Amino acid sequence: MRVLMKAEFDTEAGNRAIKEGRLSQVLGATMEQLKPEAAYFTTINGHRGAFIVFDLNDPSDIPMLAEPLFVEMGAKIELLPVMNVDDVQSGLSKWQQASGA
Repeated sequence: MRVLMKAEFDTEAGNRAIKEGRLSQVLGATMEQLKPEAAYFTTINGHRGAFIVFDLNDPSDIPMLAEPLFVEMGAKIELLPVMNVDDVQSGLSKWQQASGA
């Protein structure tokens, strides 16, 4: 399932990670595990943040993917199922067939 991870990083934890040279390691390891379709870094509520789109193969993978960001970055994380335009069109087609619309 395609998922959007919204991650808001705690400023103090992020500052420590930068000073200790761990920020790029944490983000690099996260990108390696997620193998994202897209990843964008920005601010969220005045904090460092990221929007990462990736394929979640199994919900039991969530702790493995999220815990490093919780532990290392004090992150607040939201995981949202998302669709691209092809997914929406396919879903609408299925709905039309099922509903007789």
